[in-house]
Amino acid sequence: MSVQETDKKNVRSSSSKTSASLSVSTSLDENLALFRRIFASDGTLRIRVIENAHHKSIRCGLIFIDGMIDRVLIQEGIIKPIMSFDFGEEVEYSSSGLLEKIRAHVVNVSDVMVSTDQDELISAVVGGKSVLFLDGYPGGLNINVEGWETRAIAEPMTEKGIRGSREGFTESLGVNLTLIRRRVKNSDLKFIFSEVGTRSKTKTCLCYMESLASPEILKELQDRLKRVDIDHVLDTGYLAELIRDEPYSPFEMIGSTERPDSVVSKIMEGRIALLIEGSPFALTLPYVFVENFQASEDYYLNYYFASFNRLLRVFGAFMSISIPALYVALVTFSQEMLPTMLLLSIATARLAVPFPTVVEALIMLTIFEILREAGARIPTAIGQAVSIVGALVLGQAAVDARIVSAPMVIVVGLTGITTLLNPRLTGSLIVIRLLLLILSFFLGIYGYFFGLLGLVIHLMSLRSFGVSYMLGVGSIRPQDIKDTLIRAPWWHMYLRPAMIGARNMTRKPPKKKGKRS
Repeated sequence: MSVQETDKKNVRSSSSKTSASLSVSTSLDENLALFRRIFASDGTLRIRVIENAHHKSIRCGLIFIDGMIDRVLIQEGIIKPIMSFDFGEEVEYSSSGLLEKIRAHVVNVSDVMVSTDQDELISAVVGGKSVLFLDGYPGGLNINVEGWETRAIAEPMTEKGIRGSREGFTESLGVNLTLIRRRVKNSDLKFIFSEVGTRSKTKTCLCYMESLASPEILKELQDRLKRVDIDHVLDTGYLAELIRDEPYSPFEMIGSTERPDSVVSKIMEGRIALLIEGSPFALTLPYVFVENFQASEDYYLNYYFASFNRLLRVFGAFMSISIPALYVALVTFSQEMLPTMLLLSIATARLAVPFPTVVEALIMLTIFEILREAGARIPTAIGQAVSIVGALVLGQAAVDARIVSAPMVIVVGLTGITTLLNPRLTGSLIVIRLLLLILSFFLGIYGYFFGLLGLVIHLMSLRSFGVSYMLGVGSIRPQDIKDTLIRAPWWHMYLRPAMIGARNMTRKPPKKKGKRS
């Protein structure tokens, strides 16, 4: 087969998933020419021809992408050893023995593999590795010399804790897996690698405990990842949307975290973590509703204080969706349910306001969301100041101009503050709050309760990879409720969550009577 025919067939194979893989040529010049044509417009491709000082007939070609490799490792681990190594008087040319000798005795790099597949070697080059061809041999060495710059390990900005680890994931998959492995020094911890994205070829990793994770859930997750048909994946958010159950539900069906300690605690319960190259966020599944109210420091603080904080988060989520709807329902339809003095105070404040109560609420809630979003996008140093000052100034100006009433400013302020207690639920709470507000405007207090009933029915119908989304809520099994609305002491939580850690339910032996284990 000529070089031109090889190039044409390679182009066809890159555009068709069913095309057969091609083998590399035995000619070094043809292999180098092939890579030059494939990367014709890529100024970062580097090709170095190396000759051995003792045997001029031994010619090698080294190919790599500048900026993605460790130059010191290239120079000291590959180029210098090949140039200076003495292969002896007789050099074997009739087999691949010389290439194997270079792999085993010459190249000073830990991760080296022999490959004859053209597509595999091309993927290695674009993935930050180097490829070494030897003239006269139908194959090459795939050498791992990755060395691009990565962000330093730091505390996650989105999940700051009072107590516990200050380490967070980075954009490097290798670093993230190391952070997990450091916390679980057990051979039961398994990593399964694959690629997603027809063009980006993004590396993914499934992390789980083999004796704890459900084989059915693991297989279902792998099947869903294989069905992902998208040209590029830049963040785990892509995959979370593509593989989730109930795609039209406002609730998150897959967990997400930047904290290695949170991931470890999840996989120790029988869950599976999904990490990808280029994203500091790890996905955990199955995901249940009560996880929205759990924080990593709940397990590091005193269980009384942790339980109190968790109850505050639950109360805050309920108040966030209820305050505007109840205010509109009571002021518009059910004034008789309000104390007389409170009703007179609200009526006096609304005397000169030209808008109905529901319009007031929508205006102020929209302004608050604008300020929240602006505070999140503005640099941290001034973002909080802009949010606070903007809320105070706009709220006072709106009341003075009689655009909204003072009670509505209080209602929206309380709504916004309670929303911030549960950052994982922010999007869901906004959607539900709006629906309850509209129902309350049309149907009054009955609309509010109809909306709550529909919300409960919807939550009870959700499932995450076959596991009930409301697992632990309303359960009659004591162990299922010891880490839900409250956090029980560790010596009482001796079983893993049902349906998640069903393969090995026992964390530790149960406490004996009269003795704390």
